[in-house]
Formats: sequence, structure tokens, C-alpha cells
Amino acid sequence: MEEIFNRRSIRKFQDRPVEKEKIDKLLRAAMQAPSAANQQPWEFIVVEDKDTLNTLSEMSLYSKSVAGSGVTLVLLANSNDFKVSTAWQQDLGAAAQNILLEATHLELGAVWLGVATADSAVEYIKDLYRLPEHIKPFALIAIGYPDGQKNEFVDRYRAQKVHYEKWQ
Repeated sequence: MEEIFNRRSIRKFQDRPVEKEKIDKLLRAAMQAPSAANQQPWEFIVVEDKDTLNTLSEMSLYSKSVAGSGVTLVLLANSNDFKVSTAWQQDLGAAAQNILLEATHLELGAVWLGVATADSAVEYIKDLYRLPEHIKPFALIAIGYPDGQKNEFVDRYRAQKVHYEKWQ
């Protein structure tokens, strides 16, 4: 799949909206992700409003690219859906990767911005959206039409990282 090899983190976007049909395809791709015990705990907030994108971009030093995106998806987990409570981040990680690959396929650029990795980011998202306790912030994915950057192949394969049958 070319998308796997060509996908890159795109942080600068054209001032252009992302079509509703493409947003729908991104969300459908996310929900096709594998999930522990098929719990599918994901929830999504679709953000297109420029004022809200600007506010969302203030989450951390690393989230500035959100302000210029055509759309940003807020990935959340609903703990009421947990069957395997320790697997929700893996489930959401798979959904995030599917979004990134579908964005590449649709000739969009995207960047995954961690939320669950920083308590301050989690609190920012909880406060901004007044989330109930059972909704857990995971990540933001800023998406848009690339402005200058490209999704293109960079060889990251490192043979020394592969071990057969035993360590070393």
C-alpha cells in the first residue's frame, strides 16, 4: 500500500476547507480499525470552525498546526464501551493510523497530535469541551490540503532493528 510508505506528518495547510465527503471517509476509515474484544470505544468531535480551531491550537506548543487545518478531529474514548479497559489507547491508536492513511489516500495532509500523553493536554480538552468523566481524550488529528510539504517516500527500514527467534 503506497499510503503506508508515503505518509508523512504534514503541519502546514492551504487555506481551503476539506469536503464533507472526505471527512466522512476519514471517519469511516477510523471506525474500521481493529479493537480489543470489538469494543470500539471511539468517539469523534469534528472541528471546522476557525475560531474553535484557533482555540484548539493553544492546547500545547506542538498543536499550533491545528489553527491552519481545514478540519481537526478530536479522538476520544468512551469508557462506558470498555470491555478491555487496558486496551483503549491501542484501539484509538489504530483508529488514528487509519485516519492518517486515508488522508494520504485522499491527497490530504495530516498530523497526529498526542493528547493522552500529557495531563495538561487532557485537561485542556476536557475543559474546552466540558467532557463527562467517562469520555477520555486521546489525540487530535489536524487535516487539510498540504501547503508545501508532500506525502512522499522516505526509507525508514533499519535491518539492525529486526531480531529473529531471539534478541541479537
